[in-house]
Amino acid sequence: MALWGGRFSQAADQRFKHFNDSLRFDYRLAKQDIIGSIAWSKALVTVNVLSHDEQRKLEQALNELLNLVQQNPQQILQSDAEDIHSWVEQKLIEKVGDLGKKLHTGRSRNDQSTTDLKLWCKEEIKLLIDTIHQLRQSLVITAEQHQDAVMPGYTHLQRAQPITFAHWCLAYYEMLTRDTNRLQDTLKRLDVSPLGSGALAGTAYLMDREQLATWLGFASATNNSLDAVSDRDHVLELLNNAAISMTHLSRFAEDLIIFNSGEANFVELSDRVTSGSSLMPQKKNPDALELIRGKVGRVVGALTGALVTFKGLPLAYNKDLQEDKEHLFDALDTWHECLAMAALVLEDIKINTDACQQAAKQGYANATELADYLVAKGIPFREAHHIVGEAVVGAIAKQKALEELTLDELKAYSPVIENDVYSILSLNSCLVKRSAKGGVSPEQVKSAIKLAKQQLLI
Repeated sequence: MALWGGRFSQAADQRFKHFNDSLRFDYRLAKQDIIGSIAWSKALVTVNVLSHDEQRKLEQALNELLNLVQQNPQQILQSDAEDIHSWVEQKLIEKVGDLGKKLHTGRSRNDQSTTDLKLWCKEEIKLLIDTIHQLRQSLVITAEQHQDAVMPGYTHLQRAQPITFAHWCLAYYEMLTRDTNRLQDTLKRLDVSPLGSGALAGTAYLMDREQLATWLGFASATNNSLDAVSDRDHVLELLNNAAISMTHLSRFAEDLIIFNSGEANFVELSDRVTSGSSLMPQKKNPDALELIRGKVGRVVGALTGALVTFKGLPLAYNKDLQEDKEHLFDALDTWHECLAMAALVLEDIKINTDACQQAAKQGYANATELADYLVAKGIPFREAHHIVGEAVVGAIAKQKALEELTLDELKAYSPVIENDVYSILSLNSCLVKRSAKGGVSPEQVKSAIKLAKQQLLI
């Protein structure tokens, strides 16, 4: 039976009921709805709606229902209840009779729904932080194992300057650290309890909402009932966090897809995260990475969909807000899955150090070193930049690397060049010179790995 049937003389059309009901997805909030109901029963004692004995009976029945739900959440879907709030109330009445009908006193599904979702979001954020932690840990371990793997760094997908595979790993570690920080910030803002806000104007029962918030594990209670029941900023923030992090994962995937290509051959992916072709027996496709790259679209789409849904809603509650959960559940499920898959990709990845080093030697990645060398000899950087550009053109014409040009050939571009130029054109010199904080020098990378391990407590 619906919770609102008294006003109506006709039954809802079954097509409308299917369109309107949310149990098929909000059943995931059963635990939170029960926890919220237990806290509400305690608050009703403080305003003399329930006796202590009645509250104990309700709490016992609700805990029994919680145990049942935790054993098999899918059983909820067998019900024809409108939503999870209706389902919990119906099951409670089955257990304790008319006493169960008292529980909704002073409470609305409006504040109940947003309380449930906030409680769920708090739990989900902690799980997401743990999952991100595991990927950050995988990146640091991989970096530590491949500090000597020199490879080309790219700008505009053109070889630019030499870096190490470890430095590349640590770049994504930094991105994921920011993802963690964003989640922690979001948690601070959503950690306020809407329960006791009623439908929109607050509850008519003078209870201590701060105490109620504490019972639920919130830091405080909301200040405005109208805002509390219509606020979905936490949904938008979480979707935004997911979209940004998925963009990071997509870039991670794209880099590795390129590194794994036959043309680059920098890495080899494990058979555990690749698949073959139904036609071409030689193929080993990076499907795990391609799916990570592809799934960012559905997460960004969920954020966009939620923003458009909420953009024109008048205060306070409107049924449009029911759309928040499907967007959020799908996006965060996808995010969890992609984070775990990215960590799995790193588990057995193989780095082809020879191919990486050969590529780093090509593309005139040491041209900047030659420019810096000329600057040290007293030539202004802009002039040095032009000289080196001409030297690169000449080297390309001769099909030589810069370091393969003879001293006479180099002096043709600037008479200040001497034999000491060859030592600074080596790959090792290119790396060692980048010794300022955050640079690619071996010492800086080693220091960054040490700091990351301290942050991760590993």
